[in-house]
Amino acid sequence: MNLRELRSRLTVFLGVLLLVTLTSQTTSADQRWPSWRGPQENGFQVEGIYPEKWTTESGVVWKLPIGGLGCSTPIVWDQQIIITAGISDSDTVLSVDWKGDVKWRRTLGKERKGKHRNGSGSNPSPVTNGKGIFVYFKSGNFAALEMNGEIRWQKNLVKTYGKESLFWDFGTSPVLTEDAVIVAMMHGGDSYLIAVDQKTGDTKWKVERNYETPVEVDHSYASPLIYKHKNQERILVWGAAHLTSHSPQDGKVLWSCGEFNPDNKSYWVAVSSAIINDGMVLVPYGRGSRLHGIQLGGSGDVTKTHRKWVRKGTGTFVPTPASYEKNVILVRDQGEVECVSPKTGKTIWEGRLPKHRSKYYSSPLVADGKIYAAREDGKIFVATAKPPFKVLSENDMKERVIASPVAVDNKLLIRGEEHLYCLAKKK
Repeated sequence: MNLRELRSRLTVFLGVLLLVTLTSQTTSADQRWPSWRGPQENGFQVEGIYPEKWTTESGVVWKLPIGGLGCSTPIVWDQQIIITAGISDSDTVLSVDWKGDVKWRRTLGKERKGKHRNGSGSNPSPVTNGKGIFVYFKSGNFAALEMNGEIRWQKNLVKTYGKESLFWDFGTSPVLTEDAVIVAMMHGGDSYLIAVDQKTGDTKWKVERNYETPVEVDHSYASPLIYKHKNQERILVWGAAHLTSHSPQDGKVLWSCGEFNPDNKSYWVAVSSAIINDGMVLVPYGRGSRLHGIQLGGSGDVTKTHRKWVRKGTGTFVPTPASYEKNVILVRDQGEVECVSPKTGKTIWEGRLPKHRSKYYSSPLVADGKIYAAREDGKIFVATAKPPFKVLSENDMKERVIASPVAVDNKLLIRGEEHLYCLAKKK
C-alpha cells in the first residue's frame, strides 16, 4: 500500500468515526428532557415522531403504577426517567428505565400532602444535568441524588427558613446554574431566592425578594428560568408582579421590571411561568387576562424601557406557554389556543380545544408539528401547531392528568394520577 492509498483510507476511517460520534451525540441529546419544560425550557421538542392517537391499551409501550400521588412532570436523562411522588406518606423519588421497570426508589422524609384537588406534596418537578438529580417537595425536603440514586446531600428549607404561607400547594420547580441549584420561595412574608452548591449542599447565597402587594399577589407558583445574556448566565424570576434578573454568583438583582398590576388588583397570583423566545420574555398574568412582552437585557429598573407590548384579554392563568420555532403557543384554561409573535405580541392564528367544565392545568407540549394539551379530567388533545388549526384526536387516559406531557426519543410520556404511560407511534 502506497502513501496515497494509506492517506485515503485514513481519511475515510476518520470520516466514519466522526459520523458515528456525531450520531451518538445526537441520539443522546434526543434522549434528554432534563427539566419540566425540556432541554430549552420552553416545552418544545425539536426532534422525533410522536403518536397522534392512542387508547390506554392501544399504542401503549408500557404502563407503570406509580403507587402515590404527585403532579410533577417526569424528567429524562438517557436511560433514566425520574419522577417524584408521595408514596406511603413519604416524599419519594423513582428512577424508571425504558422498559417501564423501577430501577431504584429513594424516600426523603415525611410527605406534606396537597390541599388543592389538582395539587400534591410533589408538585415541583425534578431537574438534572446528568451529574446529579435535584428535587424539592412541599414539605421543604430538598436533596441532591447521584444518578444511581444514592443521596449526595439533603436538607429541609422549611425547617431552616420557615413554612411557606401559600394559599395552595407549593409548585415552583428548582433550576440549575453551572454549579448551583436554585429554589425560589415567593409567598406572603419572607420571600427569597436561594442558591445551594450542587456538590456539597452548602448555601452559596440567599437573597430577599419582597415586594409590597395586594392580597395574594406576592404568592407565586412560577418556576425561575436560566438564560444567557452575552454568554453570561442569568436567573429570571417571576412573581409578586415583578420580573427580575439575578446574578448566579451572588443573587444580586441586575434588572427589574414592574407595573404588571397597575390597578393593584388583589388575588392576581402568578401561576403560569414566563417563557423566553427570540430575545423576549412573555409573561402571562392577571388570571389569564394579560400578556406582557419584555425585552431581555438592560440594567436597573427597565419597566419603562424594555416592556415592548401589553395585550389585554388574552394570556393564561395556569398553563405555561410553549415555543414553536420563533413563535409562542398559548393553551388557555378553557381550551382556547393562540399563536403569538414574541416580538410584536400580535396573534398569528387562533383555535380552540373542546370546552368542558374541566380545565387545562397541564402545560402544553409542542412536538412533531403537533400540540399536546392535557385537560384535568384526563383527556389529552392533539392538534396541529400550524394553521389551519385542527384538533386531530381526543385521547382518554381514564385518570386525571395534571403533569405536562414529555416527548423524548420518539416516546411520549404521560404522567397520570395513578400511572406513568409510555406511548409510541405505531410502525
